[in-house]
Amino acid sequence: MVNMARHRQFRIGDRIIGDDHPPLVIAEIGINHEGSLEKALKMVEDAAAVGCECVKFQCHIVDDEMIPNEVIPANSSDTIWNIMSRCALSYGEEQIVKARAEALGMIYLCTPFSRKAADRLQTMDIPAFKIGSGECNNYPLLQHIAEFGKPVILSTGMNEMASIARAVSIFRRFNVPVALLHCTSMYPTPHHLVRLGAITQMQAAFPNHVIGLSDHTEDNYACLGAVALGARILERHFTSDKSWPGPDIAISMDPKDLSELIRGSVAVFQASGGGKTVLEDEEPTIRFAFASVVTTCPISQGDELTMHNVWVKRPGTGEIRAEMFERILGRRVARNIPADTQLAWTDFLPEA
Repeated sequence: MVNMARHRQFRIGDRIIGDDHPPLVIAEIGINHEGSLEKALKMVEDAAAVGCECVKFQCHIVDDEMIPNEVIPANSSDTIWNIMSRCALSYGEEQIVKARAEALGMIYLCTPFSRKAADRLQTMDIPAFKIGSGECNNYPLLQHIAEFGKPVILSTGMNEMASIARAVSIFRRFNVPVALLHCTSMYPTPHHLVRLGAITQMQAAFPNHVIGLSDHTEDNYACLGAVALGARILERHFTSDKSWPGPDIAISMDPKDLSELIRGSVAVFQASGGGKTVLEDEEPTIRFAFASVVTTCPISQGDELTMHNVWVKRPGTGEIRAEMFERILGRRVARNIPADTQLAWTDFLPEA
């Protein structure tokens, strides 16, 4: 069941994110540029062209992020050291990308993976920090970022509720607004391991925080389902061309997918909420779709109404609708009434 509390709200610049606002869709460009500034700028432009509000990159200062190692991610045949060394943009390149995104009216976000990366992003005056799942329990880094006082979007893959709560407590201590993204850190994530139930679980555990989904499936279904459950931030990897090389390309949207996610998320948002009531806008349909109580043969004054001389037929323009049928059985009529006549309450003799 969707948590219908209406007080969760989060802001990045002028963009309000929360229960009463359409989801913020984040195009996670990440390292899909493979270190190419040209590719990075093209992806920004292609995302903007289909109406995306926000692009997100990753800031890698490799020697501050990790020690040399031979660890190979599951979605690659190369070591994580080599991948990040190859894909890291320079400070100047990141400034160019940010300027292009903002010139196109987009929110530029970037994920720091180290203390120096966080410091770099702070000097770039980014409007908020996006923190990846791998750093959710990196409490020293979280505190370093919290000290900047800027809003934070925190992914929570590979973390249980207790470690998420500890991370949230750090940001609360510094009075930093934080939104939380459920995430499954598998590349790709099969649908049966997305676990959208975590959306409602996190809403209950963190009722004052906007909840969203960082998704690694290969389509938009999980994101759209998450919106129906109350997710108000959606993040998926994005590329201009699915034929490009890169470890995250296989789980990335292209511009067509991104356009469909944006439109779909708004549609599901608009369809969510509310309750089971009769709308005034349904009245034109009620008039033809409902049935009214009618005579099925001529009835003489004083006759008793029975199953043999009255029934229910469309349209629903009569005074006595089908739902009241049993209430009129046994009543006697006050006048002669032709067949196929909608009955009114004035047609009856007073009850004894």
